[in-house]
Amino acid sequence: MTEKLLENIGKVPITFGGAAISGEGGGYGFGPISEKEAISLLLEAKELGIRVFDSAPIYGFGLSEKRMGKAFKNIRDEVFICSKSGVTWSSSKRVDMTNDPKVAQKMLEQTLRDLQSDYIDLYMVHWPDRRVDIRRPLEVFARAKEQGKIKHIGLCNSSFEDIAKASEVEKIEVLQAQFNLFEDSLKDELFSHLDHLGISFMSWGTLDKGILTGRVHEKRTFEKSDARSWAPWWDKKGNLVKINRLKKVWPYLEEKGYTGLEMALGHNLSNPQMSTVICGMRNSQQLRETLKALDNLPSKEVLEKVKDLLND
Repeated sequence: MTEKLLENIGKVPITFGGAAISGEGGGYGFGPISEKEAISLLLEAKELGIRVFDSAPIYGFGLSEKRMGKAFKNIRDEVFICSKSGVTWSSSKRVDMTNDPKVAQKMLEQTLRDLQSDYIDLYMVHWPDRRVDIRRPLEVFARAKEQGKIKHIGLCNSSFEDIAKASEVEKIEVLQAQFNLFEDSLKDELFSHLDHLGISFMSWGTLDKGILTGRVHEKRTFEKSDARSWAPWWDKKGNLVKINRLKKVWPYLEEKGYTGLEMALGHNLSNPQMSTVICGMRNSQQLRETLKALDNLPSKEVLEKVKDLLND
């Protein structure tokens, strides 16, 4: 089989999640981090072998992309930057999700300015929009690709039907979607199709926003600049169920010599269709712990036992 786009980019199968470096900007983010700290962290990640950096305008209301632009403007060809269109906002910061082609064009041009770049390595439709045929924003992407503004095109959070429609307009090379120990239905629904089509898969929600590492527990509170303190998608009751299910897992992992981080990464990377996993890291310690975890991933037998404990 031909090698997929995101396989073997950089030294490690980790993509840097850009929402982690823009929390104080608002929108979708995970707490404050100064511009100096963010740029330093991005450059450190690059030096340690990460080459794929994922962002979107909604991360910090543009702040994530701006910081990536400042960090990489002098070494642009040494990194692979992903961004998206479709989640936009008004002057009052009211968020809207739309795949209107005019909005897609406007967002693309703004992202290029914020990244201080002539091109985006991978540009994706962020979320499906029932009001707009997926082929309409793809026409915008296809023109931009012809102009050299986009190198590769992908979709996020999409069905096989949308992938098929979008492929009528332009080659789809990547699908990004949520995938982790609690959310892995795509394995049955889409993975065989992605293999057949030669499409790379990259997971977001790899660590389930801290639940799978144990950093998020029943007493954890969040700062105002952390979306988990207010977002409607942060399901406190559902999360508590997950936290309680994991209480059966922690003693077993400790006995076997693994951490929650190693378990979460191991689960995703044990799937051969997984090209890279997105992880949000807000400081050097988290970055280095994530990379170190790759050296001690659980065996298939351990992961199967973890699933048994979760489902018990």
